[in-house]
Amino acid sequence: MDSSKIEVLTRVVGADNVLIESYDLDRYSADALSPWRAFGAESAFEKLAEVVVRPGSVREVSEVVGLANEWRIPVIPYGGGTGVMGGVLPVEGGMVVDVKRLNRILSISPQDMTARVEAGVVLEDLYDALAEHGLMPGHDPYSVPIATVAGTISTNGVGYRASAFGPMGEQVAALEVVTPTGQVISTRAVPKNSTGPDLNRLFIGSEGVFGIITKATVKVFRKPEAEVFAAAGFDSFDDGFGAVGEMMALGIRPTLLDLTEEDGQVKLYLLFEGFREGVAANHLRTMQVCKEFGGKDIGPEPTLDYWEYRHESAENFKRTALDKPREVRWNRQRGRSFDYLHLALPISQVLEYRRRSETILAEHGARVVEYALWSRPELFSMMVVPSRSNDAGYRDRLGEGVARVLELAQDMGGIMEYCHGTGVKLNHLLARERGTSQDVIQSIKRALDPANIMNPGKLGL
Repeated sequence: MDSSKIEVLTRVVGADNVLIESYDLDRYSADALSPWRAFGAESAFEKLAEVVVRPGSVREVSEVVGLANEWRIPVIPYGGGTGVMGGVLPVEGGMVVDVKRLNRILSISPQDMTARVEAGVVLEDLYDALAEHGLMPGHDPYSVPIATVAGTISTNGVGYRASAFGPMGEQVAALEVVTPTGQVISTRAVPKNSTGPDLNRLFIGSEGVFGIITKATVKVFRKPEAEVFAAAGFDSFDDGFGAVGEMMALGIRPTLLDLTEEDGQVKLYLLFEGFREGVAANHLRTMQVCKEFGGKDIGPEPTLDYWEYRHESAENFKRTALDKPREVRWNRQRGRSFDYLHLALPISQVLEYRRRSETILAEHGARVVEYALWSRPELFSMMVVPSRSNDAGYRDRLGEGVARVLELAQDMGGIMEYCHGTGVKLNHLLARERGTSQDVIQSIKRALDPANIMNPGKLGL
């Protein structure tokens, strides 16, 4: 980027907030995705950002984006830089807009049960602020210590409390967004409307391709007066799946619901939170349902241990990789041959999908070492590894096997990712999944972003 543009940006945000040194450009040009796990998308890692801009207000964001639109320079919205799908990779170079200076908690309303925050607020800081009011967020992903509010909205993330409160997108009451032309738009914090499309949904899960979220009003919840941890063991994943399906049909929504098969063991991790009578009733009925499907009560200890360490991987990333150069982050995964898939399917298709995907993966020299349901029976996850990682070409076979099982999910009426967004990792499969609806999304993109500057190369656009 030429010096005259750098001077203009400096006048907007200040010299300390325009970064052009190679070290800074490198560390802002990636997230937690390494080239090793980006099967077929390795070329997306080739370019670096040309400049990093750190605005401190919505006015500054608007000015910076307006300039980028005028100059026809790509803009990459950047929150915590903790995504796992390459959503912040500058695949066409351009300008990274880091919103972490927008980090104020503007208001907390125990009566409205909402918090109004700026985009760069880290979830952990929101937790701490709400605790003083006897409140908590409903979104509790592994990345609480490192992820920003806007980042989790832009991927519609799923956290450990999603069974009770839903994904992050369901907890959004209102948004303020800077569109690709620099216009600032705001929605209103009401529970529903009948005045046309809900514009919040346009920006939830859209990975910044339609604009930069600068503020959010999010739903918050009272800290529970009672909580019960529990766990059940099953002889098979199918048995546990049946129990989970029955719980959902009855309307039981534990705070935590995680059915996992690993190392030959199948465990259902459960946490019930809320008012005392409701917690007691839900716990009792759930354990009865588990027993009906052959489940055995194995006590609270497995879930207590699970819950205590749920944020540990994020804490480790914060210590060893956050804001570090790309090579440091990539080295953390060097030698680790795996992929973690998060698919959503109709309940009726999940078990058949599992059986068919096992066959496909075996044909490609891969196997599953962990199966899981997270928060709902439709949300199905698999950790896949090569059967033998010392054979030539095993990585290519793993990548091909992963692509085939993702396509199988699409063909069986599901989608290939429910948790982390698609980023660059799954970008190439989105048009296949959406069919003609991709044309509609493309039309919206052209209307909002005629210069196509906002996070190009993402969301199949």
